[in-house]
Amino acid sequence: MEIYFKENAAESILLIFLAITFLQSGFDKVTDWKGNLSWLTGHFAQSPLKKSVPILLAIVTVTEIIAGILSVMGLVHIILHNNTVFAFYGALVSCIALLMLFFGQRLAKEYVGAQTITVYLVPAVFLLFLVQS
Repeated sequence: MEIYFKENAAESILLIFLAITFLQSGFDKVTDWKGNLSWLTGHFAQSPLKKSVPILLAIVTVTEIIAGILSVMGLVHIILHNNTVFAFYGALVSCIALLMLFFGQRLAKEYVGAQTITVYLVPAVFLLFLVQS
């Protein structure tokens, strides 16, 4: 069995980055649901999202975990099979998760938080660009 890490080093590093980011974030939300919900309820108290926080937190949590799992699957498939299909979907779902978070921060008028999310969005979009062909 041939290993394709050298041919896909940039993609592999970006997939590891996204897997760490989203699996940690998603599992943190699952293991500290009440704490996250409490903080986010206060964070969005003055925004149009204030009544939707529990369902939106669930959607973001599931999306982040899916993004992390797809990123791990993408890493395995790109290294072992030189196949980017799971890497593409991992990058795509990661971008969607980040855009959801960015949208929420903007609505909450938390502009510094929105800037921080942009730092994560750039490598996710770059990975999407690398594996879309």
